[in-house]
Amino acid sequence: MPGQGDTWGRFHALSKWSAQDLSLGRLVEGHADALGILAEAGMKPAASDATYGVWAARSTGGGTTARLEADGWHLEGEKPFCSGSNLLERALVTAETTDGYRLFDIDVARQVVSTDPDSWQAVGMADSQSETVRFGGPAIPCDRAVGGAGFYLSRPGFWFGAVGVAACWYGGAAGLVENLSRTLDPQSSDLVLGDFGHALAHVEAMRRVVRGASEEIDADPKDEQGGARVRAHVVRHAVHHGALRVLEHVAAAGGARPLCHDRGQGQRAADLYVYLAQHHGSADARELGRIELAGPA
Repeated sequence: MPGQGDTWGRFHALSKWSAQDLSLGRLVEGHADALGILAEAGMKPAASDATYGVWAARSTGGGTTARLEADGWHLEGEKPFCSGSNLLERALVTAETTDGYRLFDIDVARQVVSTDPDSWQAVGMADSQSETVRFGGPAIPCDRAVGGAGFYLSRPGFWFGAVGVAACWYGGAAGLVENLSRTLDPQSSDLVLGDFGHALAHVEAMRRVVRGASEEIDADPKDEQGGARVRAHVVRHAVHHGALRVLEHVAAAGGARPLCHDRGQGQRAADLYVYLAQHHGSADARELGRIELAGPA
C-alpha cells in the first residue's frame, strides 16, 4: 500500500507492467488503486480474489447519481472512461448524492446495466476497454459505501494515486526506449545515437522523479505537512513532459520503420500518447502558480 514503507516498490511494479503493455498497466493501476482506497477507508474487498477498478470520471451530461433508500443505495446515470468495463468484477464508482460526492464499491455484473460499445473508438489504449457504462439494477448495500461524503477527493491517498498514474506513464515511455534499443547498435549514426541518448536521459529523469516522490510519501504517509497535492502536480507535470519528449526522440532515432513494421512498438507509441492525454496540464499548472504566489509552500 502507498505510504507504508515501500511505495517505490509499488510504483516500480506499475511501471514494469506498463512497459510491457500500457493497457494492461492501466488495469493493474486501477486494481491496485482500488485496494489502496479500500484500505484507507478501513474496508476489505468484497471478495479477496475480485478484480477491481476505479471509475471516477465525471460526465458532461447527466452524470452518475446515487440515492439512499430503505434497501440501500441506488446508483443511476452513466459514466465515461470506465476502464475494464467488460473485464472487471467490481469497481469503485463516484456519484453525486444529496449530501455530497460519494464512492461506492459495486458489483459490475449487478449494477452495470449496459455498456456503449461505440463509446471507445481509440486505437491507443484500445485494450483497456474504457467504455461508457450505464448504472441501475439492485441496491448497493450500505456497507459497500466507501467512506463518507467527500472521502474520495479529500484523503491523502488521492494524491498518492495520482503519482501512481505518472509511474505508468514513465513505464510506458521506458518500454518504448527499451524496445528501440534492441534495433540499434553502437555503430549507428551520430544523429540516431544523439536522439537515443536524449530518450535515455528523459527516462532516467522520470525514474528519479517518481522514486523521489515515493520516498517523500513514505516519510509523510498521512500528509501531515500538506505537500501531497503540490507533489503530485509537479511529478505529473515532469513525467508528462518527459514522456512526450521520449515519443519525439524515439521517433527521430528509430524512424518510421519500427513504428510501422513492429506492431508492438507502434501500439506502445499510440497507447502512450492517448494515456498522456488525460493529463490536466494547464489546470494543474495554474494551480501550482496560485499556490506559489499565495505564500510559502
